[in-house]
Amino acid sequence: MTGQPVFILVRPQMGENIGAAARAMLNFGLDRLRLVDPRDGWPNPRAVAMASGAASQVLDHAGVFADLAAAMADCDYVFATTARGRELSKPVFTPEAAMVHARALVAGGARVAVLFGAERAGLANEDVARASAIITIPVNPAFFSLNLGQAVLLIAYEWARGGAMPEAVQPPGDLASAEAVARLGDHYEAELEAAGFFFPPVKAARMKLNLRNMWARLRLTQAEVQTLHGMLRQLLRRGG
Repeated sequence: MTGQPVFILVRPQMGENIGAAARAMLNFGLDRLRLVDPRDGWPNPRAVAMASGAASQVLDHAGVFADLAAAMADCDYVFATTARGRELSKPVFTPEAAMVHARALVAGGARVAVLFGAERAGLANEDVARASAIITIPVNPAFFSLNLGQAVLLIAYEWARGGAMPEAVQPPGDLASAEAVARLGDHYEAELEAAGFFFPPVKAARMKLNLRNMWARLRLTQAEVQTLHGMLRQLLRRGG
């Protein structure tokens, strides 16, 4: 299928939940699934058993990646699902609003992904920092633990009920891919590290996380990414 988001399960733990996610996706016409470092390896017979028949086709074509950066490298816009408040500054959508926005992006040819975290703890801050925006599911604050399959079902349902594709929000050629943004972040982080910017050491990890979050949030175009690379190279030449 084309014209749909890819669902990325980040470090899923139980095969049964992967199978349940596949069933939920196919229920609403979605079949683009990627797995990041599944705990019990892959393929997983428990996932196949839970997928129950036709949904096994989603598992058969699922991509398996060692890390999140590789799994989302070709994506232009990435949503991270979380029920918890985050200190990271990003646009926050309800599931319904997120999928409305996703449909507009896809209508323009953008490659959209939705991240789902592991069953026990959800997405790590480092995962969320790589995303363009957050989807917060309005669950009971006294009990916000949501089963992985349920979370996938909810987002897939909101996607499917959106109806016809809306007007595109941005031409696909304008947005930089997640891989290009990650390389930009690597470039700046390496040079700032060499310049002693990340000081004191106890604050370095948080400073790097904030920078990574900033790059992802900006929705940079490919031209802007190249400009920022060039600006840094020129500053380094003059400094040398």
